[in-house]
Amino acid sequence: MFKMRKEPLIIIILVVILDQLTKYLVVKNFYYEESIPIINKIFYLTYITNTGTAFGKLQNYGGILLVFSIIAITILSLIIFKQKNIPKINMIAFSFILGGAIGNVIDRIFRGSIVDFLDFRIWPIFNVADSAISIGIILLIYHTMFSKQN
Repeated sequence: MFKMRKEPLIIIILVVILDQLTKYLVVKNFYYEESIPIINKIFYLTYITNTGTAFGKLQNYGGILLVFSIIAITILSLIIFKQKNIPKINMIAFSFILGGAIGNVIDRIFRGSIVDFLDFRIWPIFNVADSAISIGIILLIYHTMFSKQN
C-alpha cells in the first residue's frame, strides 16, 4: 500500500498557497510596474511579470521552460513520495523546490508568465516560489557540504 508522506505534502501545499495568494494580492492591488517602498531604498513591492526562469533569466523560452518544469515536478514527486531512505533535510529541500516549481507552473499555465514582486533593488525581482526553490537548493548544498558522510 502506498503511504503518503505528510511532512513534504504540508510544505508543498503551504508553499503553493502562500505563493499563489501573494501573487493574487499583487495582481489585484497593484498596477503593472507599480512599486511601493516597504523599507525605503532597500525593499519594495514591485509588480512585474516574466516569461523566464527564477530571477528573470531565460526570457521568451516559456514553452520549453513549461515542459522542463513539468518534467522536474514529476521527478521530484517520484523522489519525495516513492523513494525510501531519503535524508530528512533532503526531503524538506525537495519539498520546497517542488512547491516553488508548482507555484510558477500554475502562473505559466494560467497567466502565460510569472508574477514577480519582491524587489530588493540589488537583485532581480522575484516571488515566493523562487524563494522556496532557492531555500531548497541551499538546504541541499548545506547537507552535501556538511553531512557526516562527506
